[in-house]
Amino acid sequence: MKKNILDRYSYTDDGKVIVDITADKIEYLYNDFDKHTPYIKKELDQGLVDYLLDCVREIGNEEFLVKFRFSESVDSELQSRVQTSIHNYFLYLNDLEFREMKQMLRTALILLLAGIAILTLSIWYNDHFTVQGSVINKVFSEGLTVAAWIALWESLATFLINWAPHQRRIRLFKRIARAEVQFSDELLAGL
Repeated sequence: MKKNILDRYSYTDDGKVIVDITADKIEYLYNDFDKHTPYIKKELDQGLVDYLLDCVREIGNEEFLVKFRFSESVDSELQSRVQTSIHNYFLYLNDLEFREMKQMLRTALILLLAGIAILTLSIWYNDHFTVQGSVINKVFSEGLTVAAWIALWESLATFLINWAPHQRRIRLFKRIARAEVQFSDELLAGL
């Protein structure tokens, strides 16, 4: 199955997958909400970002490069700016993802500590008040135990379920940020 997917791509002479991107003009690679911002600081067009992410997910662990082709020639200064903006934008996405992962881990740690504290309180309460206590004491004791296990479970589930997707996205963003970027000498014939 993966072989069929990889057949969609061209390869370099040394076996790297080529992620081809064609555009009429270089401006089409960027969001156009701020026309006066230099390319190096502009956000990439979301369609381009999604395309790059999908392609790199699709090719898996294969080595790749990103190759741009335009209908008009692009001087070396603009090529350098595009390379820098691709690099910077995906490092920016990496930083955002890392912050989200840190927040998720912080939440899991808080839930873990709260669960341990409630469980400790529950054990202490069971030892001191429920030996010959009333029904209310026993219900309260069981409530503390349930609350402790819920907090502990939520902490574990948050970590186990959410950690791996964050790590995958971080690796993906880093791969794209480090990718070689090339520009085709062939101009497109009227898009």
